[in-house]
Amino acid sequence: MADISKFLDKAYEQMSFAELVNAPVAALQGVSEADGEALKAALNIKTIGDLATNKFVLWAQAINTLSK
Repeated sequence: MADISKFLDKAYEQMSFAELVNAPVAALQGVSEADGEALKAALNIKTIGDLATNKFVLWAQAINTLSK
């Protein structure tokens, strides 16, 4: 497994990628429980997988890539 521990809260550092995809977005370092609740309320994002596949996130990534 790649060392992604610097991107995760300590409680999630030993999880596999398969487990992390279902972890709450607050598992990401720097994303608070309140941030997670705001993402859920605004965009129905509950998990890391939801965030990674959210259409608005994907659109923003595409725009950023194409701008280069």
